[in-house]
Amino acid sequence: MTRRPTAFDLSADDVGLVRPGEAPPPGAAVLVEEAPGEEDELPPPPVVARKRFSWSRLLFGAIGGILSLAVGLWLDRLVRDLFAREDWLGWLAVALIALAGIAVLAIVMREIAGLLWLRRIDRMRRRADLAAVRDDRPEAEAVVGDLVQLYADRIDLAPGWRATEARAHDVIDGRDRLVLAEADLIAPLDAAARRLVSDAAARVSVVTAVSPRAVVDLIFVAVATLGLIRRLAALYGGRPGFIGFARLTRLVITHLAVTGSIAIGDGLAQQLIGHGLAAKLSARLGEGVINGLLTARVGIAAIDVCRPLPFLERRRPQLSEIMAGIRAPKAP
Repeated sequence: MTRRPTAFDLSADDVGLVRPGEAPPPGAAVLVEEAPGEEDELPPPPVVARKRFSWSRLLFGAIGGILSLAVGLWLDRLVRDLFAREDWLGWLAVALIALAGIAVLAIVMREIAGLLWLRRIDRMRRRADLAAVRDDRPEAEAVVGDLVQLYADRIDLAPGWRATEARAHDVIDGRDRLVLAEADLIAPLDAAARRLVSDAAARVSVVTAVSPRAVVDLIFVAVATLGLIRRLAALYGGRPGFIGFARLTRLVITHLAVTGSIAIGDGLAQQLIGHGLAAKLSARLGEGVINGLLTARVGIAAIDVCRPLPFLERRRPQLSEIMAGIRAPKAP
């Protein structure tokens, strides 16, 4: 029989508050105080690392300041000399310097926008992961809102973010809200990303298998890999400049180092064994296959870094699936 909820006055004489394992007082209504569990204990506050003074930053900052002063003095002297010769030469120099300043400002703004995009994507992915683990509905709604805002100007994703906004009041659980947003918005991007990685791996495999020089192989693999990272960033909504692209490449390399750049478990060993016969038949063909495998591995790592949501219900791209797509003949 289920008891109805009842209110007790703890200051009354007929109410006793006991802990688990203690004997209750006779003739009193007993309230059992639960023992604090591990889930009730607050985690210790995070330790914030103190920023140390960096002599290298001071050195490079001082060198940058000296170079800036030198360039400024050189430009000032140049403009004065041109004005001394002809006025129109001086004004032409001033106009060219102004145009150069506008171009530098635009480049700086683009670099800042690229760095902010990287930070935004990383923060969104972390928040989504935490909201999915805790099933936090308000946090999940905030992440979905940021995701819709990120892709609001993408015409190809208009049906996705419209469906995501239409389901705002139909889903109660926070994780389910993120799963539906992943299916509506990120799934088409994932399919396009797989095609990009598969095409890049196929090109690297073919070119490095037929190229006569190892230097050509190295240059082509580097260019193809960097181009793949940039295309994946653009696919998921990023427009990184030079500094942002360098940081993105460093994050991809770091992700490879953490997950294992030549991981035996991600199907790489099976692929190498499967292509063993091809390597025996042709050493160049074997090198091409291995280069294609490594290019695909870098592409998968780039997807993990550029993707604004973690993999919740959708399956993370597997190396064996991408290489199987390369081997599959195209339909006429």
